[in-house]
Amino acid sequence: MLYLQYCASNRINMSLTSILSAEAIENAIKDCQAPDSFCYKKFFQLCGLSKKSPKEVQDVFRILDDDDSGYIEEEELKFFLQKFSPGARLLTEKEAKSLLSAGDDDSDGKIGVQEFQTMVLS
Repeated sequence: MLYLQYCASNRINMSLTSILSAEAIENAIKDCQAPDSFCYKKFFQLCGLSKKSPKEVQDVFRILDDDDSGYIEEEELKFFLQKFSPGARLLTEKEAKSLLSAGDDDSDGKIGVQEFQTMVLS
């Protein structure tokens, strides 16, 4: 129980700009402003995430995992860009499904931390 409280409070206190530069995030968001223009590989490169350590990628995963389930589900993926920048657009249904498909190696309908790490760093 104490561990779960620590994880939740640690996630809340951590921000993406403590891992990635605000400028890099802004550039990545600008690159995919148009609907259906999101490419996860290019986004991860532009924001600098693909150059981060496995630990830093896991920290980003924890920020993106809104409900602290240990997974990023399709519903959470719609808000993916907004996690990086609150004013960003929602991912389209097609983009969210594509991102889920790219990261969901075991076909369970969600992306786990290891799957996310593999997707980002490969």
